[in-house]
Amino acid sequence: FQKGQNNQLVHPSSHTIVPTRRTPARVPEPKWHAPWKLGTVVSGHLGWVRCCAFEPKNEWFVTGSTDRTIKVWDLAKCSAGAEGGLKLTLTGHINAIRGLAVSPRTTYMFSAGEDKKVLCWDLETNKVIRRYHGHLSGVYSLALHPMLDLLVTGGRDSCARVWDIRTSKQIMMLGGHTHTVGALACNSIDPQVITGSNDSTVKLWDLAMGKAITTLTHHKKGIRDLCLAPFDFSFVTAAADNLKHWQARDGTFLHNYVGHNAIVNAVAVNQDQVLVSGGDDGSLRFWDYTTGYNFFKTNSVVQPGSLECENGIFATTFDKSGSRLITCEADKTIKIWKEDTDADPESHPIDMESWSKFCRTLR
Repeated sequence: FQKGQNNQLVHPSSHTIVPTRRTPARVPEPKWHAPWKLGTVVSGHLGWVRCCAFEPKNEWFVTGSTDRTIKVWDLAKCSAGAEGGLKLTLTGHINAIRGLAVSPRTTYMFSAGEDKKVLCWDLETNKVIRRYHGHLSGVYSLALHPMLDLLVTGGRDSCARVWDIRTSKQIMMLGGHTHTVGALACNSIDPQVITGSNDSTVKLWDLAMGKAITTLTHHKKGIRDLCLAPFDFSFVTAAADNLKHWQARDGTFLHNYVGHNAIVNAVAVNQDQVLVSGGDDGSLRFWDYTTGYNFFKTNSVVQPGSLECENGIFATTFDKSGSRLITCEADKTIKIWKEDTDADPESHPIDMESWSKFCRTLR
């Protein structure tokens, strides 16, 4: 047989055209994950809870709120719903707190707020020991470099600033965005800084050169959050249009996570390849990170006394073990979610039929 037009096989003697059968595209098989359920609800803040960060030993976590306070919570007591979960309340900001990070190598914690302040707290004395001055407007995002003593902050002045933690000096200013830098992440290798902005672009930065390696313009709406995968060199960005999966090395677009029809404020991923996205309407979607299969959907419920419109999720964070999920919400509560241990692949199977149909519609 010889190949003729349109890849049809032609017999050389009879010139009979034999159409070739196209092999169907292989559907990626998602990894099975257990569904998640609400464990406990923690209250104590007097305003929207905007950010959360865990301590490296996984014994406690901190939350920041629009009530201008930072609260330190005991993870074990809060997860069990026991009394005495609140360990400490820190005051020092004069406006909403938008970013928190706990250093894995020192006893320091860092906070950023809409009052232009970036503060370094010594957790042995529970006092502010350094202040990082330089932002011209509110600071909306904050991240620590995993290897170097560097702090990166992004704000409403459309830039990311890199600080020396020890001297409080600004090392460089990463400029190029035209709107608020609302999401930040740091890598140990290039791109060492990834920024997401309300100008709907994502920039990958080389710190040694002090300039952007590439700019990603796939999103149509402002970037609300981004998270790095702890198991491979990739990341996910969240915006009002959708969620996108990227390679971190060069910014290659991999795929969309389709199905969360809301303004997505927060994303987080754990070691088990569970990606969670939280929406402005209180919706939570759980995804298989690699394939993009949406294996579980749920909605947060506002607490008694709250308005229905306060059903919004502002931040999602997994603990260091990846077994518990913290959501920071507009009803002034912190909700702790955990996997349903009674679930198994037989009681909650992967819906391969609808997943296969969905994959074929994308092609």
